[in-house]
Amino acid sequence: MRMVANFLWFVLNGFWMGLGWWFFGAVAAITIVGLPWARACFVIGQMAFLPFGREAINRRDLTGRDDLGTGSIGVLGNIIWFACAGFWLALGHVLWGVANCITIIGIPFGLQHFKLAGLALFPVGQAIVTRDVAQAARDQRASATVRAYRKG
Repeated sequence: MRMVANFLWFVLNGFWMGLGWWFFGAVAAITIVGLPWARACFVIGQMAFLPFGREAINRRDLTGRDDLGTGSIGVLGNIIWFACAGFWLALGHVLWGVANCITIIGIPFGLQHFKLAGLALFPVGQAIVTRDVAQAARDQRASATVRAYRKG
């Protein structure tokens, strides 16, 4: 089912949004200082081409530790990203999402666009993984939190 959904997504509107992500990635790469954002654009662009079965998860939840993207530098990176490209990519996803949700059959596609719009706003500190990996990471973090509550 995921394969069919991804194919329909790609043909109907995912191709254009994936190209939008790659365009901003190319612009960021040309500026040299934008290289960290460029890599993220290309990774998220791949997800924008075929989003079903994948999701973004906070790297802290995935790895269990902080890094540059999950701390205060990541917040600064997200602010810079939002001002330069994030707003425009999110706007594109929201517009496509609303257009898809107008029809009942397009609601799953619209929901994917809304998911990508949220990611477009603040991508620094996120990792793209399969849904199973994301759920396992969340379950493990929840178990660790429960253990901490029981000890404390």
